[in-house]
Amino acid sequence: MIFKPYGYLSQFMSNANKEQSKKFLGALFDFPEGSMPVGRLDEKSEGLLLITTDGKTSAFVNSKKVDKEYYAQVDGNINEEALEQLKAGVNISVESEVYKTIPCKAFKLDETPVLPKRAKKIRDERHGPTSWVSITLNEGKFRQVRKMTAVVGFPTLRLVRVRVADNHIHTMNAGDVVEVDSFF
Repeated sequence: MIFKPYGYLSQFMSNANKEQSKKFLGALFDFPEGSMPVGRLDEKSEGLLLITTDGKTSAFVNSKKVDKEYYAQVDGNINEEALEQLKAGVNISVESEVYKTIPCKAFKLDETPVLPKRAKKIRDERHGPTSWVSITLNEGKFRQVRKMTAVVGFPTLRLVRVRVADNHIHTMNAGDVVEVDSFF
């Protein structure tokens, strides 16, 4: 398990010229040969990323059988109507097509979660209120949570995956790696 920091790509290296100046997971830990990230978090997202050498484990975690929980700091004070829309599923764009997300769990957090300080500062309350929401999905389309919160009128400012199945970041800090024998 790794806490992927903000600004890193969810891969170990790239041959693409435009990505040569990017930060990769391999800079954080000497992962075993054949390691692969299970799922992805975009460059601006943080949090729990599972790393495995087992393709069957990767396929299972990426299936719709496994919950992934995210904490999203959103622009504005999210309301019950927006939460109900998130729970029911919303239309987002996926590869230039309209896609209706499957129903999910979503609720407003009562308090700001205790998370590691982010490498890049986010605007603060002087620029308007923000709130935190928990969204639990068992699907994962490209930038899905960000698209979902934007569609309901509350764009995501910070996104942290806090849990995959029963694996939780708990007190991990950005860049921490915890070796485990099994994810389940």
